[in-house]
Amino acid sequence: MSTPSIVRTNTADLYDAHVLKNYARAPLTLVRGRGAQVWDDAGTAYLDFTSGIAVSALGHCHPHWVAAVQRQAGELIHTSNLYRNPNQGELARRLVGRAGPGRVFFCNSGGEADEALIKLSRLHGVAKSGVEGKCIKLISANNSFHGRMFGGMSATPQEKIQKGFRPLVPGFAVAELNNLQSFADLMDEDTAAVLVETIQGEGGINPCTTEFLVGLRKLCDERQVMLMLDEVQCGIGRTGTFYAFEAAGIRPDAIAMAKGLGGGFPIGAIWISERFADLFQPGSHGTTFGGTPLACAAGIAVLDVIERENLLEKVQQQSAGWIAALQQLAKDFPQQLSAVRGRGYLVGLQLAVDPTPYVAALREQGLLVVAAGNNVIRVLPPLTATPDELARSVEIIRAVLVAKA
Repeated sequence: MSTPSIVRTNTADLYDAHVLKNYARAPLTLVRGRGAQVWDDAGTAYLDFTSGIAVSALGHCHPHWVAAVQRQAGELIHTSNLYRNPNQGELARRLVGRAGPGRVFFCNSGGEADEALIKLSRLHGVAKSGVEGKCIKLISANNSFHGRMFGGMSATPQEKIQKGFRPLVPGFAVAELNNLQSFADLMDEDTAAVLVETIQGEGGINPCTTEFLVGLRKLCDERQVMLMLDEVQCGIGRTGTFYAFEAAGIRPDAIAMAKGLGGGFPIGAIWISERFADLFQPGSHGTTFGGTPLACAAGIAVLDVIERENLLEKVQQQSAGWIAALQQLAKDFPQQLSAVRGRGYLVGLQLAVDPTPYVAALREQGLLVVAAGNNVIRVLPPLTATPDELARSVEIIRAVLVAKA
């Protein structure tokens, strides 16, 4: 029997012919990465300040991370959750140490983590009311993003996300971010939980204020409502604290996390405080792939590097001057750049015009960034970015603003 011949073609042709067209991809094929840099198939280098949309927390191919994943891949990759594996137990221990007394469930993505929180809210509603299907209201915030599964999509009040998929899951209400009274007005006996992003990512880098989070914690306590925080994008050190909510001095009842947790390997997780951790019982939730030895080895390696290289402190120290330099651009080019928002290495540049041509121009100048809602450009360096790389990003942004002035 003859061996089928291999038809060689370029990657763009393969995508055009065989890959679903549900993304508006840039005309760029990336083939290699080291640190904060990536290279395309023509050998051109780019400063990658998308970090895989806040995923590549350690940059590309950090030696400790690569060694840990390679070592684990040669030992044991998958067992299912029918059995224990040491890496899952260790990663859970370290996340509990960061979040506080409670328990961790591992999944594969931020969308799955948010979906688990929504299921948790329903279980709390049953425990609170004693009636299944009664206490199901979950309040989210305007401009939020909680994933593309049906639960998360129903909690995401964005037409571009929900369009074409109605009817959505019932039981969701929308309040105004940073308006405590707006949340209070929606709370009633059927309210089980509040779910907000500590800093909205996809919605345009909109941080919760400290006053709002403190007030929301108190309000939820008074009404026996769970406070659940979506830290899928803003967590795992991106803001200079391990969790973004730490800056407000509060503790939620549950946290969704993913993206940076695996440093590039798919993993998601939720932490649930001791008070609510027993709501999930055998059979109430599960996953085939969540918490594999390999995924958890990647997560442990991320935490190792964050701790050993003092990345939280470096993000705090280095981001101050970097953000100040970006804010100076807003002063110098007010007709194009109206505001700079965010904290640490999660920064949004609010443009007065459509960001699409700016994202393309920055790419042509060697800087990769990603757009967000309401004419915002997200700038997301890896936690390992150097002062020189941060300064270079400002130079490129300035050059593009000058060219488009």
